[in-house]
Amino acid sequence: MSILISAKSILPRRMPELDTLRGIAVLLVLFFHGFHLTPIHAAHPSAVTRLFLLVTAGGWSGVRLFFALSGFLITGILLDARSSPRYYADFYYRRALRILPAYYLILIVLAVVSYLGIADRRVGWPFLGLSAIYLANMTAFFGVVSQYSVLWSLAVEEQFYLLWPGVVRLFTQRGLLVVCAVLLIGCPSLRAYYYLHGYEAGAGYTWLVADSLAGGAVLAILVRGSLRSPKELGFVAIGVGIAAVAIFMAGIPYGIYLSRTMAGNVVRQTFLNLFFTTLVAAALALGSTRYGYLFRIRWLKFFGDISYGLYLIHMLTFDMVDHFGRRVVPWAYSTAQEFPTVVVRFLVGSGLSIALAYLSRWYFEERFLELRDRAKSTPPVAIPTVEEQPAAS
Repeated sequence: MSILISAKSILPRRMPELDTLRGIAVLLVLFFHGFHLTPIHAAHPSAVTRLFLLVTAGGWSGVRLFFALSGFLITGILLDARSSPRYYADFYYRRALRILPAYYLILIVLAVVSYLGIADRRVGWPFLGLSAIYLANMTAFFGVVSQYSVLWSLAVEEQFYLLWPGVVRLFTQRGLLVVCAVLLIGCPSLRAYYYLHGYEAGAGYTWLVADSLAGGAVLAILVRGSLRSPKELGFVAIGVGIAAVAIFMAGIPYGIYLSRTMAGNVVRQTFLNLFFTTLVAAALALGSTRYGYLFRIRWLKFFGDISYGLYLIHMLTFDMVDHFGRRVVPWAYSTAQEFPTVVVRFLVGSGLSIALAYLSRWYFEERFLELRDRAKSTPPVAIPTVEEQPAAS
């Protein structure tokens, strides 16, 4: 379903380009987890294989693209509805119907699978309890091990949904830009503080990653304010892109691509935030031009449509493939294998994940989306429906 943008903005109402970006984001995560969090490792990889693994090693960054998209979409929804007397009720009702059914379903599935012992992963009740109240990114504070790591970004998003509506309602657009600037500067500063004091600067605490959401929020504000045309948005994309490249180039001598360095812990995320904000801005700017086809790729849109379910289920599916794989083909897990064996494991796990995500999207999640779309609402201004997805990791 194409994303709809408010008529108040400088953009066309339909923006299918963002569905494509969502597809890119979930595939980045899928390839990272499928090839780098695996018990099967390739022996004697070729140069091509090493290059492939080097590229997919950055797939974890897909979460930052999800955050940039969410920052843009959610801020836009809230800005467009700010004068509505049902501002909070409509927003939380629609968010609940979009997120909660699939989210709590995966928690139930994790509990059942762990009880039956049909996956290598065991998820305990303490972690499930914290995840149920969207604290999966803060389990360390409670002495609980994170046993299904992809849920951390959903916790960040839900905390964003809880706090951001009040911020948008309270501040003017100029004030919101100031808030975003504080986040864009403050979060890297906090990451630096964590790193210098021996804490985990790469942790998924909301106050360490909120700048990923702020970049998209700035775009939502600009297209409803100071920017007068998609062309001007294109200039913004170019400027932010240049800043991203400059930060990356300046950080290379300091190991910006290494998580064990100061630059890697602090500045790398800033680079990624700027890069993905550039990508979102470019998609928005080019969407109404003859180059819009670059961001309208049908097979990527397919993955964008099922991205929420695919993000939620894929790690469990890989775990179950490994659980049964050790019993059916134990030799594949006992020693290092040729790379094709790793690929087969990825194809089986990802294929099952895609099938389950498709079924979830169109035969489970869709039922709740229909309820959402049938909901009676009488805002003072016409607010178009926006099909926005939560982020992934």
